[in-house]
Amino acid sequence: MTTATQQPALTAAVEQTAQLLLDHYTFPEIAEELAPLLRCRLADGAYDVTDPAELARLVTDDLQSLNGDRHLRLKHHAQPVPEEKGAAILAAMREEFDATLGGVPRVELRDGGVALVELSSKLFPLDWSAEVLTAAFHLVARAEALIIDLRANTGGDPDAVAFVCGYLLDERTHLNSMYWREGERVEQSWSPAHVPGARFGGSKPLYVLTSGTTFSAAEELAYDLQQLGRAVVVGETTVGGAHPRGGWTVHPHLEASIPVGRAVNPVSGTNWEGTGVRPDVPCAAGDAVEQAASLARARLAE
Repeated sequence: MTTATQQPALTAAVEQTAQLLLDHYTFPEIAEELAPLLRCRLADGAYDVTDPAELARLVTDDLQSLNGDRHLRLKHHAQPVPEEKGAAILAAMREEFDATLGGVPRVELRDGGVALVELSSKLFPLDWSAEVLTAAFHLVARAEALIIDLRANTGGDPDAVAFVCGYLLDERTHLNSMYWREGERVEQSWSPAHVPGARFGGSKPLYVLTSGTTFSAAEELAYDLQQLGRAVVVGETTVGGAHPRGGWTVHPHLEASIPVGRAVNPVSGTNWEGTGVRPDVPCAAGDAVEQAASLARARLAE
């Protein structure tokens, strides 16, 4: 039960979040504005609450007030979280991994040789999910057309994005570049030259389904394939979060989520931050499977 005795710990969480912004946020000039804003709001009593969940909401509203960065937030966890950097999000993701058959809750063959693979609720760390992804994409490799359902996917591991793309392309391909604040370094992301099992390949019809909740790494998968001209995106415009984040525990129930880099696509020269991935074929998310299946059957009939 939260009480007023927790106020010093919550005050410290805000101060620590402000300093983490200055030290790590991928846009230092924005951090220079946001950190004083948090400290001013703290001094003014705007954060005089005893509930960590309420503090998370208030601070997140302020963190996102300048540039709308959806990865920039103070995240509340109902259960106490570990102190190690990144441990909070990994603990939550592990529960989701176990509850979703490793992130591939559905693989099916539809009429006309059209296969569907649902990737949900995350693109999990590759050292957890590689075996599951290999099994799913090896199974659908012989399909005439493929639908990848990302409508309920809210992000995850960029390495898993590249791994999936390896099954959908014929050769090693530059997918994305990450510009990291730490060390001012650039790291390129490429699809693998070889993958376990059979590939679906780079020429058969491919459709990617999105919704208004598709986020982060799931957006990258849709965006990379769209920019390469490899896939037709069907559904709704996605959330619009392109900045990879780090997580720091600042209170037993609070995690400061701070973007530490930014993505730049080699084709577009930009990314989906703020705009989302715009579908090639817009439709309600609930209609996207049937819309994509119809498009696939028409394409195969040509």
